[in-house]
Amino acid sequence: MSMLGTGPDRLAEDRSPAGELTRFVALGDSLTEGVGDAVGEAWRGWAAVLARSLAPGGRDVEFTNLAYSGALSSELTTRQLPAALALRPQLAAVVVGGNDTLRAGFDIRRTTLELDATLGELSGHGAVLLTACLPDPGTLLRLPAPLARPLARRMRAVNTVVHALSVRHRAIHLHLAELPWLEERRLLSVDRLHPSAEGHHLIARRFHALLAEAGHPLGAPPATAPAEPPPSPAADLWWMATQGTRWVVARSTDLLPGLLALAAAESAARLRGASSRHDEQMARAAAQALASLG
Repeated sequence: MSMLGTGPDRLAEDRSPAGELTRFVALGDSLTEGVGDAVGEAWRGWAAVLARSLAPGGRDVEFTNLAYSGALSSELTTRQLPAALALRPQLAAVVVGGNDTLRAGFDIRRTTLELDATLGELSGHGAVLLTACLPDPGTLLRLPAPLARPLARRMRAVNTVVHALSVRHRAIHLHLAELPWLEERRLLSVDRLHPSAEGHHLIARRFHALLAEAGHPLGAPPATAPAEPPPSPAADLWWMATQGTRWVVARSTDLLPGLLALAAAESAARLRGASSRHDEQMARAAAQALASLG
């Protein structure tokens, strides 16, 4: 099974009878791409782990991972959704929004419209939806308050929208933000922002359990932990020094200036005693964005 995420992966050696093929498509960003769960030179990730457990014996699962690192919600409808619809999936995962919160031009209304359009199109074409709220990146990275608070404010707004849209489109929703990321450090990769291989397996198991509760026919649940041993501390440090550093540098041109501007604005707001007012404004913006959908 290829882990490159660029095309469909057949998850059984023999084809099943006509009509017995389950098509699963994953849309999103680096979390769903599988960053943090390396197998050889490629990423695996929770969606690929879940795909192996989606069908009872004798059925095939065709899995396509359309997610890629750095994806924004606005790129769902323009890049990932058309490819997903062409595959006619019975099951579609849509987990995105974290990168939106890290951009200077964050707009919760735009994020809401893009997510609603994507979920609506997929469910309208018969796909069962999987969604998840996301943990706050500032908390995971233990950022200082001037950075952590505005990021947390934005993440709350995105999660509010995702919760509401999951109900609106009858998605199977995982409260991913509530998993014990900080209490169980082994669930996070060396960058502290993405799940480790064990963390990805935990996400897959939780989605499998939710699908089972909803009555979907499934195979055996994913393993608690990957069969491969975790990377050594030296291997983790090497990854950060090579690939991880390149990730930071590649995003510094659009990410770092925006974060610095956020921190400066938050510091000024705290001096004026206006931080709580900004929290209220963001919450109101999320509510208005949802209300605009009708």
